[in-house]
Amino acid sequence: MGKNLKQTLYEGDWLRLVRIDHWESCERTHGQGMAVIIIAVTPDDHVLFVEQFRVPLGARTIEMPAGLVGDDHAQDTLEDAARRELIEETGWSPGKVEVLLVGPTSSGMSNERIAFVRARELTKVGDGGGVDNENITVHTVPRSDAPRWLMQKQAEGFELDLKLWAGLWMIERNPDGSAVTP
Repeated sequence: MGKNLKQTLYEGDWLRLVRIDHWESCERTHGQGMAVIIIAVTPDDHVLFVEQFRVPLGARTIEMPAGLVGDDHAQDTLEDAARRELIEETGWSPGKVEVLLVGPTSSGMSNERIAFVRARELTKVGDGGGVDNENITVHTVPRSDAPRWLMQKQAEGFELDLKLWAGLWMIERNPDGSAVTP
């Protein structure tokens, strides 16, 4: 590798395109460069999924609830961001949250990292739907039907966030909510 020379190629409101030596990648300009994905199962054993239109894909997606850490709240912790995003997007409030795993989202393209956060002891407190015209549709799907339901949504033309499968794996290997251990 060279001298690790970093050059800003473009900076927008939310992203910065940089070149480090010969490698181009992007960075977030707000928050902590982190996002949370919330693995949430209701008391009646339904997994919470969200549906929304994603401009970069030009399509509706199915995802687990998620959001940026520190974008509007500078002192955010991973747990604080997970609580807030789960309520905003789904209308469910967690009694407990715990960070299970942190890692890069697309290590060849971005420095962003994501934390899988397990939300437990859920209570319905609102309708969800997101903020600022996110137009989120909430889906509560029986855990046992979730893989089939997701594949049906893909057949209907929805884009599936591949992190869904990791979240489902964590639920199945960790049904009592205890931390995942290698």
